Amino acid sequence: MKTSSQSNSLGDSLKSGFAAVVIPVEIIIAILIYIFVLGDGSHFQNGDNTNHPITGDYFGVVYKGGYLVPLLISLLMMVLTFGIERLLTIGSAKGKGSIKNFVSKIRSLLASNSIDQAIAECDRQKGSVANVVKAGLSKYNALAKDNSIEPDKKVIIIQKDIEETTQLEMQMLEKNLVIIATIASIATLMGLLGTVMGMIKAFSALATAGAPDSVGLANGISEALINTALGIGTSAIAIIMYNYFTSKIDALTYSIDEASFSIVQNFTAQTKG
Repeated sequence: MKTSSQSNSLGDSLKSGFAAVVIPVEIIIAILIYIFVLGDGSHFQNGDNTNHPITGDYFGVVYKGGYLVPLLISLLMMVLTFGIERLLTIGSAKGKGSIKNFVSKIRSLLASNSIDQAIAECDRQKGSVANVVKAGLSKYNALAKDNSIEPDKKVIIIQKDIEETTQLEMQMLEKNLVIIATIASIATLMGLLGTVMGMIKAFSALATAGAPDSVGLANGISEALINTALGIGTSAIAIIMYNYFTSKIDALTYSIDEASFSIVQNFTAQTKG
């Protein structure tokens, strides 16, 4: 069930407008960089990219990594692009001020039963936490004036409204994170695949050359390992970003839960009183 859920999330992310545009565009850009920048003759002996790279020219060395290099470059570009996009989205989800101070203020306003002021505070704060709290407070206000519903049912209605709003906000916060997680998993594998292919090519050339060519073999192994370096580097960046964003989302979720609990607790106390 978990695998199916992850697949659905990945499918939803890939169908989103931003991801659907970014992924093919960055693959094309990576191919162009590989052909026209890394493969430029100035990086190789005698100006021919079929020759060995010029000593110390890393552009030429990366180019010799093979046809998986542009794919790995595109994965790195995707990680950086989606990372920046998530950074901006989660940053705006925090709202204008300190979330901790906002939650504390909401709790104090609830304690004094200043619901309208608490809603106004949500409008000033903005962001995901404020949106969820405002939804709960608005429902609180509406149900407080309705005497046709039993108090226990009112509490359930408020909780349900908060949960639904929270779910909508979480979908927005977690969007495209599954792409970063997927890249973190496959980048290393793609790098290892490129290295294995490069090693096979290097040893095959050595076997057919007749006389051992230690320089050629060393260059071949170095070029093959470029794929591993790109794959591991991309995967490491993706893992760091994914863990950073999930920790930020967890902090927002905790703040939402804390404020929501205060709303429900205050409403329950008011109905009993």
